[in-house]
Amino acid sequence: MRTTMRLALLGTSVALVATAAGATAAQAEDGGAGNITIDKVVVNGGKPVVVGTTNVVSAKVSVTASDDSGIAETTYISAFGPKPNYAQIWYDDGDITCVEVSATTSTCTGTLTFDPQASTGTVDNGAAATWNLSTLVSAHDHDFIHRDAATTFKVQRYSKLTVDASPEPVKKGKAITVTGKLSRANWEDNEYHGYTNQSVKLQFRKKGSSTYTTVKTIRSDTTGNLRTTVTAATDGYYRYSFAGTTTTPAVNAAGDFVDVR
Repeated sequence: MRTTMRLALLGTSVALVATAAGATAAQAEDGGAGNITIDKVVVNGGKPVVVGTTNVVSAKVSVTASDDSGIAETTYISAFGPKPNYAQIWYDDGDITCVEVSATTSTCTGTLTFDPQASTGTVDNGAAATWNLSTLVSAHDHDFIHRDAATTFKVQRYSKLTVDASPEPVKKGKAITVTGKLSRANWEDNEYHGYTNQSVKLQFRKKGSSTYTTVKTIRSDTTGNLRTTVTAATDGYYRYSFAGTTTTPAVNAAGDFVDVR
């Protein structure tokens, strides 16, 4: 049984949340018994989980642990964001698979899925934040270990960036106006809205080159729009480039070619 992270209204709080049917999110104090260790925890290959407005996003989680008797199971993997946000999968439900790396070490893996369309109420965007990954691992000799924040990962709002350079063609020495828009997913209405007052670089790649260089840096306006001018010098491609924030990933617009005559 695979769980999904749902955008749902919970009491007086809004949440981006996933749970297994009939399960309660496991969250307890760090602890354990014996010489078992959690050696490595990786969420989504070490990259943020970026969620848009339509597609379900899967995030693989791996937990590597060691004990002198060998690893029996990873009982659960739980992800906790700003309360009440959480996501959880369970070994007993078949959502977690463990593979021996050696006689003493195993790597247990499972997949959390994030579905922006699975909404049961009005929500906000507070789940775009740093989440904790909690897990409980046990060994064949009944040693066990629990970590409430075995690692952390980010959940982010998918971003888009456009560019349009005109006129085209243009005479050398004349002005080129470069417009565009920076937007990101809004989980309240599953639409994309302008990302306001953000620093964005205008970059240029000369025809025949593979490298972009920064021409200037501007800021998006109150609706996420971008607009600036440059002087036409040579054939090439213009693009906008956004470095990203903690809640929103970096993105580059596709280059727009300008023919200078």
